[in-house]
Amino acid sequence: MDSTTHAQTKPKSSPGWMITIAAAAAFLATFNETFLNVAFAPIMNDFGVDINTVQWLTTGYLLVAAVFVPVANVLYRRFPTKSLFITVTAIMVVGSIIGALAPNFATLLIGRLLHAIGTGLLTPIGMNITLAVSPREKLGMNMGIMAAMTTLGPSLAIVLSGAMLTIAPWRTLMWVFAVLVVLVLIAGAIILYTVVELGRPVLDVASFLLIAVALIGILYGVSAAFGGNILVSGGAIIVGLLFLWAFIRRQNRIENPLIDLRPFKSAAFNRGVAMTMLGLLFVFAMNVIIPLFLQAARGTAPLAASLTLAPGILLTVVLGPIAGRWFDRFGGRVSIPLGFIAMAVFVGPVGLAAGQTSLVIFGALYVPAVLATAFVIGPSQTFALSSLDQESSPHGVTVVSTSFQIAGGVGTSLAAGIYGMVSQAQMTSGNNEVDSLITGFRAAVALVIVTSLIGVYLAIRAYSARKPQAAQPEAPQVESTGTVAGLMKTDVYSIKSESTVLEALYKFTSLGISGAPIVDQDNRLVGFISDGDILRYLSAAHPSSANIYSFAIGADKDLEQAMQELGQLNVMRLATKDVISLPHTATVADAVAALSDANLKKAPATNDQDHMVGIVSRSAINRLAISSYLEAKHEEKLTV
Repeated sequence: MDSTTHAQTKPKSSPGWMITIAAAAAFLATFNETFLNVAFAPIMNDFGVDINTVQWLTTGYLLVAAVFVPVANVLYRRFPTKSLFITVTAIMVVGSIIGALAPNFATLLIGRLLHAIGTGLLTPIGMNITLAVSPREKLGMNMGIMAAMTTLGPSLAIVLSGAMLTIAPWRTLMWVFAVLVVLVLIAGAIILYTVVELGRPVLDVASFLLIAVALIGILYGVSAAFGGNILVSGGAIIVGLLFLWAFIRRQNRIENPLIDLRPFKSAAFNRGVAMTMLGLLFVFAMNVIIPLFLQAARGTAPLAASLTLAPGILLTVVLGPIAGRWFDRFGGRVSIPLGFIAMAVFVGPVGLAAGQTSLVIFGALYVPAVLATAFVIGPSQTFALSSLDQESSPHGVTVVSTSFQIAGGVGTSLAAGIYGMVSQAQMTSGNNEVDSLITGFRAAVALVIVTSLIGVYLAIRAYSARKPQAAQPEAPQVESTGTVAGLMKTDVYSIKSESTVLEALYKFTSLGISGAPIVDQDNRLVGFISDGDILRYLSAAHPSSANIYSFAIGADKDLEQAMQELGQLNVMRLATKDVISLPHTATVADAVAALSDANLKKAPATNDQDHMVGIVSRSAINRLAISSYLEAKHEEKLTV
């Protein structure tokens, strides 16, 4: 791969096709996580290994995938997108061939770990591609598509693998996966182009080793927690945490960190990542525990047990982009908490139905529970990443992608561990096997109910921290020296939420402003829109309308078409909905920090009643700094 390219390659395909490739890659990467799980029994028979050994095909996979996710950020910014994509997918093809031809378990495990390297690199690369090419007004929808694919992958893998194993040996799974990866590789070679300005970021080997040991220690400790040896589990977790602490300290000290930790300075990002992980934990836990329970307690065939999940899986894929559009239009203030509530409420009847005999009823009850995750995973992920600036976004993607693997490992280990531990305890106390397994399953269901309720709390906290502020144009200005009130602009123009983008653009040009807050019918602050938001939309939807040179070649018709479209587009479609505001009593230093951290040029100022009383801007702060400097110099001259 050529590492000397520093400029973006001229686009040769539309963003839609780029996102399609990214979504296909995300699907294959997560499909890869579980597609071999159904084949554990025949693999054990062929190679003469026990369940503790064969489990390393999953445990080792998740560990290696988690370790390589941070490396993706360095490679993404160093090598051309197409070359990197081809190389990573080629590694997965090689892993499939090795696994398909494996003469023993050790060789199969090597092929599986090559799969894991591909997954660890491919998921964040696909997410970065989506972030880079998505128009702002479609970011939520496109991230919803990515979330749907990452949800569909591990879930559908169980169903398709079960179906293939009824007619073919387990090695067929490796060949089929190899063919799918080759198809995506060819499509990427044709369609992809470089989507980021390339440089020469350095891979810090010491940081890589530290995070590798940290993640392996933590994930192994969690997976071993229910194996009976608490000392080993606790020791592994402690070692993992110590290495994680050392990793964090090193990132803050070296010039080229493996992961830029600045995203963690954003409370919104941290809460968004936590909500995403809780949603993923639900999906991974239930997708493992339901087939396991049905086969053990009901004697259901693997394929039938897997098909019980199919309706919810397919409907979730359809609902993912819809939930993303909903987030684009209304934000996640209502939908994310309601999604977590629906997960908790509807999964309860699934646990109660464990003692029933009808698979149809059991599967139907699970559908609304898993559908609710569409309103949690994608929107929470978008909530987290949209809080970052362009420079921090690739590092944020690295964190989110790592969280996928961690959530998968933790969710699977916790659910299976609780299920096995409670079931065994029930049988030891004298209960029959079926009743014991039902109790164990209900204990696992209780786990995801608790995690969903934690998600409700986090979602409410996430949005209460960025609560919309009520606007009151006549609010009095409070005199204060050294605070926001002393430098804010009080004659603030606003735009009604029912206005069109064209009306907002007209107000910008007529008043000579570059942006304005948006208020609803009750004068509550519901968003902010700038000319930059509008220009980004025009650049994506009507490129020539945003380029003044295009008029020399008669492209004025495109401008007319673009203006007609803006005249029908609601202003909230392009607006930033979660507006960061400052109290009028905040110090100038607080204002500088807030505007700098959020990379903003201006922010609304509010009084004690949460009414908007003005706008504080960088330019006002700069004028204050200059005037203070000149005044101090003048006083020095007078005292000389």
